[in-house]
Order: sequence, then C-alpha cells, then structure tokens
Amino acid sequence: MAADRIVMIRAVNVGGAKLPMARLRAIADELGATDVSTYIASGNLLCTPPGDPDRFDRSLERAIADEFGFFREAVSRTPAELRDALAAYPFGEAPHGHICFLTGEPDPDAAEEFCATDFGGGERLRVIGRDLHIDYPDGAAPTRVTPARISRGLGVTGTSRNLRTVATLIDRAGGE
Repeated sequence: MAADRIVMIRAVNVGGAKLPMARLRAIADELGATDVSTYIASGNLLCTPPGDPDRFDRSLERAIADEFGFFREAVSRTPAELRDALAAYPFGEAPHGHICFLTGEPDPDAAEEFCATDFGGGERLRVIGRDLHIDYPDGAAPTRVTPARISRGLGVTGTSRNLRTVATLIDRAGGE
C-alpha cells in the first residue's frame, strides 16, 4: 500500500488534546481517503486523499474540531516533498534534528531574522521553502524555540517531526 500524502496533525496527544489514531484513520476513511494508515500516536496520517489535498486537509481539521472540540492544523506533504526536506537538512547527522513543516512559506526577511535569533540553547535554524530545519544540540525538551515563537516569528504555524520519524514516514508511504 502506497500513500500519496503524509498528513501531520499539530500537537495531538499532548496537553490534553487527545486524538485516538484509530479514530483519525476512521475520519480519513469517512472523508473518502484510501490507503489509510497512521504511524505512532502523534498525529501522523498516511493516505491517498480524494481530489484536492488542501481541501482534504481543511475537511480533516474541521472534522477533528467538530468531534474533539479543539482545532489543530493539518500540514501535508507528498512523500517526495518529505524526502527532499530530509535530503536538504543542513545540519548533518544532528542527533536532535527536527524539521518543522510549515503551513506556508514565510516571508524571507522574517525567516532570516528568526533564524538569526539567539534562543539561548545553541539551536541552529534554517528555513528552506516551507520547512524550518532545526538542530537542538541539547534536545528539544529544554528549548525556547516553541511553536508559539515559531508562529510569531515566521508568521505561519507548523508541526515538527524528528529526523527518524520523517525517514520512517517516507518509508511507510512507499519510500521510492
């Protein structure tokens, strides 16, 4: 089974925003997606959506909000886009490397200013297209590069995945 899209739901199963993966799969199926699967309980949905992927993502957001009472962005990419983002990761074999998949491409000046900011933990940041590449030298837990700061600094929201998860999602979607 190969999936055309990898949909990453922001900030689920943390902070009280519970979204069972079985129910996420069922919602995707109800919205007409095929080849539906999930990977770990952090909102990673692999599927082939019907028609326009952006329309599917917005429908998925609405369905989750209607049923669970919280809004979370759905950020999707093709497996090839994830593969390209992983290949473009600029910080080498960073043990705590992440890619934050953004809801849109930030303004170049805002991206430059944000990436030049010293957040106090030695983080290295680079925006490439719609992706914020992050190296957390001490791990992601103690960082001050928070989703709220990313949203304010870049003008777009996103959802982060570590490099191992990105590679696994590519593989599970059909690799190639």
